[in-house]
Amino acid sequence: MKKKKKRKIQVGLILFLLGFSVALLFVYRYYQKIYQPAVQLEQAEGYYYIHSNWDFKTLVQDLYQKKIIVDTASFIWVAKQKSFSKPKAGRYQINDGMSNNQLVNLFRSGKQLPVKLSFNSLRSKQALASRVAEQIEADSAQLMQLLEDPETASKYGFTKRTFICMFLPNTYEFYWDTQAADFIARMAKEYKRFWNQERISKAKALNLSQSEVSILASIVQAEQMAHPDERPKVAGLYINRLRRGMRLQSDPTLIYALGDFSIKRVLNRHKAVDSPYNTYKYTGLPPGPIYLPDRSSIEAVLNYQKHDYLYMCAKADFSSYHNFSKSLRQHNIYARQYQRELNRRKIMR
Repeated sequence: MKKKKKRKIQVGLILFLLGFSVALLFVYRYYQKIYQPAVQLEQAEGYYYIHSNWDFKTLVQDLYQKKIIVDTASFIWVAKQKSFSKPKAGRYQINDGMSNNQLVNLFRSGKQLPVKLSFNSLRSKQALASRVAEQIEADSAQLMQLLEDPETASKYGFTKRTFICMFLPNTYEFYWDTQAADFIARMAKEYKRFWNQERISKAKALNLSQSEVSILASIVQAEQMAHPDERPKVAGLYINRLRRGMRLQSDPTLIYALGDFSIKRVLNRHKAVDSPYNTYKYTGLPPGPIYLPDRSSIEAVLNYQKHDYLYMCAKADFSSYHNFSKSLRQHNIYARQYQRELNRRKIMR
């Protein structure tokens, strides 16, 4: 009897240990699914982008295709346990060795990292739309559609031609999943923030609207790209010409009208082009900016240098600075010096 009882105890103990081992195995497997490293990156950390139109299936497929996770089944299982089925769009920082639990928690939380969106040195709406679309989710075609829409421009107080004045070159913080309409709305806020009462008053003192200040600033910047310190002086010259009713006769406006930005030497035949942007042909400011002026150029106009100069010509030393003149006679002397240097360097167009 004692032997039978002892055998039963031994069998029971074996069964218990076997069951316990099986339970431990299940627990370990669940632990692996939830907490073991699941993310595999070539570097310590990286960014992962979830698009606005993605569903859960698309997310899993993309994670697998990009080799961020290799076991989709365990990721799906953890997501199901946490009732995660709808990804939140955005730009997320992920780290090598993250667990499924950490990855699901991150995507479910929507705690994305913002991007630093920058744009400058642009000539057109197309260039603006393209540059912005490279940095956030907004599509360049959708951006262009809004930038070219007269109703959208009017909504923010602009015409179709002046609408681009609202976009001030700078570096801004955005969430990556920002859409086209939201980007434009944010730029309107930045524009209003920039145009405080002091700047508005200075524009009125010049008898210019805010858009006209930006248009003139675009010409000033196009004339003096290399040396911002000379821009207030250039701005003063054009303000003098505007006040006297003189044509601006700005080469960059002519080049913009021609649409050929490879031109390095403006010739008389170029001046015949019939365009409202041809300031050799038409008096006053063109109907829109020829460049996306930065804040320093706008400030150069608002705080222009007061002087009596009416003419300027690039210096013959190719320093990118200008010679300024009060008389046409002196201007022509400087112009011939520059033309001789163009000839010497064989710059014919």
